[in-house]
Amino acid sequence: MKPRDLIPLVLLLGALALTPLFASNLLLNFLVSALIIALGAQGWNLLGGYGGQLSFGHAALFGTGAYATAILQMKLGLNAWAGFAAGVALAALAGWVIGFLSFRARLRGSYFALVTLAFAEVLRILANAADFTGGAAGLLIKLQPGLANLQFATRAEALWVVLACILAVALLTLWIDRGRFGAHLVAVRENEDAARALGVDVLATKLRAITLSGAITGAAGCLYAQNFLYLDANIAYGTWISVELLIAAIVGGLGTVLGPVIGALALHGVGEITKGMLGWLTGIDLVLFGIILIAAVAFVPAGLVGALRRLRPGRALP
Repeated sequence: MKPRDLIPLVLLLGALALTPLFASNLLLNFLVSALIIALGAQGWNLLGGYGGQLSFGHAALFGTGAYATAILQMKLGLNAWAGFAAGVALAALAGWVIGFLSFRARLRGSYFALVTLAFAEVLRILANAADFTGGAAGLLIKLQPGLANLQFATRAEALWVVLACILAVALLTLWIDRGRFGAHLVAVRENEDAARALGVDVLATKLRAITLSGAITGAAGCLYAQNFLYLDANIAYGTWISVELLIAAIVGGLGTVLGPVIGALALHGVGEITKGMLGWLTGIDLVLFGIILIAAVAFVPAGLVGALRRLRPGRALP
């Protein structure tokens, strides 16, 4: 990936940054929600798209970041920015622990995916039962609008912060992709045994990938908590978040910086329309997401970005 490959993403983010000039609060709320998912999907994509380690339980990382920032603020009185940094760090640590236990045992493919799913479910059960998380009643974050509290008086400010985070992660991904670590990630994705034979430290490479993935996904969880000011176990560690992150990355295009953003916007849009039309059918959006995933794998395995590349073969997309 070359620096110019970021141009389509920068143009898209720039266009989204201008939407507060004409958009309603309803549309801005939709964009903030979708782009938080896009940020988490970028984290999933670093591990699953570039590293080939498919996770079914990234809610474990999202929820850890969300709960950490909320608990540190409400229970310990920590500043929101310090809580954000701590949430990112703890989510990265959670990723490292999950990776260490999984990769040391040489788990890969469906075995690794199921282990991550199990971790997310265990954390969901624990959060639902623990007192310091608010238990089944959940946890409220006190409304204190202001930059110092990482809360914003308007949806426009929240949108710009999320867009800045997405751009920062895209630049990080570009730096990784152009370096030795990125080459090692691709080698591990293509053939772990061959990469090991060529001298690549496979365990260290995968641990670094899942730790960075945890930090990025945890940041998405922190932003979710700060924007919606309420958490419970089924939100923070729910299956829905793991499903949306992985499907957004796959539908958008694995191993690309643009894919997770396009995928999240498209997926979130379809989900909101479906819930609006058929909201009386509980879980209908997840059923539709499953159908979309099957269709994407069968007909557009390279995702929406890959489909656009085929339509415009002379133009590069990241």
